[in-house]
Amino acid sequence: MTNHKRGSIICPNCRKLISADESRCPYCNISKPDAWWKNNLWTQGVSSADQIIKAIIYANIGMYIISLLFNSRLPGLSFNPFHILSPENRSLLLLGATGTIPVDKMHGWWTLVSANYLHGGILHILFNMIAFSQIAPLVSREYGVYRMFIIYTLSGIIGFRISYLAGVAFTLGASAAICGLIGAAIYYGKSRGGTYGHAIYRQIGGWALGIMLFGFVVPGINNWGHGAGILAGAAIGFFIGYNERNRESLLHKILAGSCAIITVIVLCWAVGSGISTM
Repeated sequence: MTNHKRGSIICPNCRKLISADESRCPYCNISKPDAWWKNNLWTQGVSSADQIIKAIIYANIGMYIISLLFNSRLPGLSFNPFHILSPENRSLLLLGATGTIPVDKMHGWWTLVSANYLHGGILHILFNMIAFSQIAPLVSREYGVYRMFIIYTLSGIIGFRISYLAGVAFTLGASAAICGLIGAAIYYGKSRGGTYGHAIYRQIGGWALGIMLFGFVVPGINNWGHGAGILAGAAIGFFIGYNERNRESLLHKILAGSCAIITVIVLCWAVGSGISTM
C-alpha cells in the first residue's frame, strides 16, 4: 500500500512553502494550513504588499481626479507650483476634508478617514505618493502588510483628530498617515537595534526631522497632524509588534480588514453624498 502525498502549499499565514500534509505549519505553528477557509482571496491574493500599496496609491489618485471633476470650473495653471491643478475648497469639503469646520459645523466625523485620501494639488499628491511608495515597503517587510495598513489607517485618523483638537480649521492629505509609517519605522529601528536597526533609525529619523523642518518653513502645513501621526505610528508599532517579535496573526488580519471596509464605505459615502449635494 503506497503512502500518497499531496505535494506542497503556501502557508496562508507566514507565506512559507510547506507540505500539504502538515497539520501545523512548522514555521509559524498555525493549525490546519491547508484549510480552504484559510486559503481564500483575502489570505492569499491580497496578502501581497505590492497589491495593497498599489491599491492605496490608486485610491489616492482616484479621489484626486474625482475632486478635480467636482470643481465648478476647469482647474487652470497657477504661478504657485503648489496650486497647479488644484481642486476647489468646495470640492474638497464635499469629498471629506477634515478640521474644525467640517467636523463642528457639518458633524463630519467620518472626514477623519476620508481626508487621508484627498490632496490639494498635483505636487501635493505627487510628493506624498513618492514618500509612501518608499516607506510602505519597508514597514510591510518588517511589520507585515496587514499591520502596515493598520498603522497607515489609524495614524491618519489619530493625526487628524489631534490637529482638530489643536484647532486646525481645514486640512487634508496622506501625510499624517505616512508619518505614522515613519513613526513605526523609527520605533522598529530603535527597538531592534544592531547595525540594521540603527541604520533604519538614523535614515528614517532624518526623514522625520526633514518633514518637521519643512513644516515650519512652508506655510499652511499641518504640523499637528504630522507630529501626531509620527507618535501614533510609533505607539501602534509598539503595541502590535513587528515580525521579529511576533508574526502577523488572525487578529491583525481582522483589524486590517475592518480598516479596509471602513475606508471603502467612507470614501463611497463621500463621493455619493458629494454628488447628491452638487
